[in-house]
Amino acid sequence: MTDRKVITKDGSATYYSEEYGESYHSLSGAMEEADKKYAQVCGIGEREDVVILDICFGLGYNSAAAIDAFNGSSIRIVGLESYQGIIDEISRMGDEYPFKCHNIMKQIASEGNYEDEKTYAKLIMGDARETIKSLKKDSFDCVFLDPFSPNKCPELWTKEFFEKIYRVMKKGGVLTTYSCARIVRDNLTAAGFNVRDGPVVGRRGPGTVAVKDQA
Repeated sequence: MTDRKVITKDGSATYYSEEYGESYHSLSGAMEEADKKYAQVCGIGEREDVVILDICFGLGYNSAAAIDAFNGSSIRIVGLESYQGIIDEISRMGDEYPFKCHNIMKQIASEGNYEDEKTYAKLIMGDARETIKSLKKDSFDCVFLDPFSPNKCPELWTKEFFEKIYRVMKKGGVLTTYSCARIVRDNLTAAGFNVRDGPVVGRRGPGTVAVKDQA
């Protein structure tokens, strides 16, 4: 792996992608961003059960934040990721992995899945534009959308890809992402979502929350 480790301002580690010229998480705090822009936005800690689609799984921080926050009876996660190198880093990380469920995440990284009495997770490797086609319609309560920025990875911010996400979400489902770029919000709206500001966490602008109001 050519990516290099970076310690963010809240003390949690992330990696800098040489290919994309960006870090995988906000340098203001990788752990904080996963918790406040993803798990908290979707109200994971208040749900009795939840089904999550984690697009651009990476180090698994967004899913890990959700697992750590969850207090209900059943949490199910499907992660989509294209780069095996970043998945391998989950198992290599030691105490610097910032979430309590590191052992769960290591099993997901090494075996592609995890299951216990309340937690189920599956990782699907490949181009998310293709792998999402295998998912059932109206399946997900929450979507964590965390690609590299629209300038670096435009293919995962298009109206066409958002329409594929919309198809697999339940009515009332919530998509959350760190980006507030105009093109992102316009494409989400064109795909059928109701769009609003997400929280401001470490960056100058807010994140974006998009809700599927129609079946």
